[in-house]
Amino acid sequence: GTLTDLPVMSAIKLWDVGKNKEIATLKKHIRLVFSVEFSPDCKTLVSGGHDKTVRLWNVATGKNTTILKGHGDEVRSVAYSPDGKTVASGCLDKTIKLWNEATGKNTATLKGHAAGVVFVAFSPDGKTLASGSKDMTIKLWAVGSAKKR
Repeated sequence: GTLTDLPVMSAIKLWDVGKNKEIATLKKHIRLVFSVEFSPDCKTLVSGGHDKTVRLWNVATGKNTTILKGHGDEVRSVAYSPDGKTVASGCLDKTIKLWNEATGKNTATLKGHAAGVVFVAFSPDGKTLASGSKDMTIKLWAVGSAKKR
């Protein structure tokens, strides 16, 4: 192998914007990190990346606490439900996965896009998930039943 064949670790940097100072560097993703979002209580950060993983990070310690695996391609978007109990991840494998934040278990896999999913977002009440795809569609999903609306 050559040096270009070696995995490149990506970094997520946490900043104190008031002091313009870096407070932590989170390194575990291989290659690109595409999306990050804080939990509603700001104690956890979720990230999705090129390495097909979703990762949960303890903001206070900077430690990667959980790795959520199951996607078949790059994870392009992640989102926390407003109650902090569910994480959604959108992937280039054309699926959206819902994860139980506490257990790390995949609770649903949503299929219906004809191309990769590049955006996911919960409604403010947490009952609906919106997804955007390279197939040029936006879909709305009823989260409780995990079905397309």
